[in-house]
Amino acid sequence: MPKYARVATFEADDAAIDALLAEISAGGGPPEGLPAKRLTVLADRAAGTLVVSVRFDSEEDLHKGTEVLNAMSPPAGGNIRRVSVGAYEIVFDQEA
Repeated sequence: MPKYARVATFEADDAAIDALLAEISAGGGPPEGLPAKRLTVLADRAAGTLVVSVRFDSEEDLHKGTEVLNAMSPPAGGNIRRVSVGAYEIVFDQEA
């Protein structure tokens, strides 16, 4: 069964990155209604870029998750702007 990922790229300053990480950590898990299996956050602070990848076990979960994520507001503090978002089938994944 294929797995899926939703990947969003943001322009974000250090304060926004820190606020997002604090919000994620304080939540103790995914937001209500988000059927995610894995969350990965990548930051290039020097470039002001943030990439958030959310993995799902099915295409249906991806669509449900997209609805939940699209309804969310950015955390207070700092400047953040979503630049792009895409949905992908994971065709290869291997631990090194």
